[in-house]
Parts: sequence; C-alpha cells; structure tokens
Amino acid sequence: MIRQAEGSGQKTFMEATKRNSLKDKKRIVIKIGSSSLTHPETGELNLTKIEKLIRVLSDLRGEGKDVVLVSSGAIAAGRQAFGRHKKPDSLAEKQAFAAVGQARLMMVYQKLCSEYNQTAAQVLLTKDTMVNDSSRYNAQNTFDELLHLGAIPIVNENDTVSTSEIPYVDSFGDNDRLSAIVAALIGADLLILLSDIDGLYTDDPRSNPDARFISLVPEISQKYLNMGKETSGSSVGTGGMSAKLAAARIATDSGADMVIANGDQVDVIMDIMSGKEKGTLFLAHPNLDFDLMHYLNNEY
Repeated sequence: MIRQAEGSGQKTFMEATKRNSLKDKKRIVIKIGSSSLTHPETGELNLTKIEKLIRVLSDLRGEGKDVVLVSSGAIAAGRQAFGRHKKPDSLAEKQAFAAVGQARLMMVYQKLCSEYNQTAAQVLLTKDTMVNDSSRYNAQNTFDELLHLGAIPIVNENDTVSTSEIPYVDSFGDNDRLSAIVAALIGADLLILLSDIDGLYTDDPRSNPDARFISLVPEISQKYLNMGKETSGSSVGTGGMSAKLAAARIATDSGADMVIANGDQVDVIMDIMSGKEKGTLFLAHPNLDFDLMHYLNNEY
C-alpha cells in the first residue's frame, strides 16, 4: 500500500496520476463557505470574488461539465441588509436574516450568471426533503433535468424553515455535509470544498505552527477523523474540519473524489481541475453497500 508522506510536499506517482485524472471529471459539486464569499473586515458580500466564481463556473460549463454550486452566505447577506456586523444570537433572528439574505444572494448570482450567458437555478433543501423517499426522488429528478437543460443549480439549506442546521451554526459544518449529500444524490464524480484553510493538517495550523499539511488521503481512517476539530476561524463561517471529514466520508463512499482547498482565490478551482497539487485530495473508494439514508440518519 502506498502511504502518503505528510507535509513532505513531494508527489507520489499515485497522487500525480490521481490529480491528473481530475481533468476528466464530468459532474462536479462545488461548495463555497460564507468566509470565502464575504469581506473579513465587515462580513459583507465580496462581489468581486463572487463574480470571479461565476466566471470559473461558466468556464467549466463551457467545457461541457455539469456544475452544481452549494453556497453558504444567506445569513451573512441578511446581516448586510440589516446593517448588522455580528452573528445573530436567536434562532428567529437567524431565520429572518436567512429569509432576506437568500433572496439577495440569489439576485446577485442570477445577475452575474446572466452576464456570462448562464442560467442560475435556486434549489433549497431540508433534511426532511432528503429523508422522505418520494421527495428525495423528486429532488434527484429536478437536479437531473436542470443539468440536462444546462442550468447551474445553486443549493442551500432552507434556513428559513429548517432547524436542523441553524442551531448548530457555531460548531457544525452543515453545508459541507449538504454538499456531499447532493454529490451522492446526483452521482457526481468530484466534490470541491472551498474553505478558509488550505486543506487537511495533522492539527489546527492556526494554533499549532508544527501542524503538517496532508496532500493525499487514500482512505479515511480513524487516524484522519481524529484530526478534525470542531472549530472555525471565521465569524461568518459555520464548519470546522470535522464536518469536512464527515463530508469526505459521504462523498468518497458514494464514489466521488473530494478536494478541500482554500477559497481565498476561486481560481483554485481551475488549478484543481487541471491536475495541479492544490488542497487535500480524498480518493473515492465506492462502498457497494452505500445507502444515502444511512448517512442522513446517522452522519448528517
């Protein structure tokens, strides 16, 4: 078995081959967190970065790839609308911010998509939708038809009515798991998580300068799960590394490769797609007994 040399920066032949194969992925789910969409000083939407993101997604569509974006940022956009600069405390306030912010966020996405001759489609999901067999089947059909029509589905959890996500917003990476569940639902072959960290480390690099970067994870073992931390360095982000590792288990078990990368520069998406060594690559290891309901009931 080929083992990854942690922090060495030297590619193994296996990693180089696997990285290069990302060029051929056809159905891609990209998750971007609030911290990658907002200005760190104010928490307001970073329109320049969002415009660059849409340009990258449009280029991927131009290459003939199916693209789904799972986007956080609704609550942050709502905060901006109401002139608030700190996280809301109450559930009602969070849901109200999400109701206003989701509309504003989609307005921005639709306007920018139209400038690149793309069609954005809003898909709001709840856990109840995914747990119910009929609703889940309908959601899958909707995704398939939208992608067939050439649209870019933009997904978020329906924060206004969902309470499975928001109460844990300070310690639970909800949209990380959601993006992995969407990837499994639509049969994606690649999931990219853009965050405020370069990838997986042996420890939190913000608090431990000796933490070593891990470029390749052939299979998610307990050793890697123990590296997860229930922390997020951002005042607008929602998830720590443990949520991303949970997402990696779902995605790789379903048959998709996954990459965690720093979303500070959204051009990193094209670097990943061209086979460059960016972020941490988790290799798919399809579970023949994969059952999405198991993850919804036990992992989500």
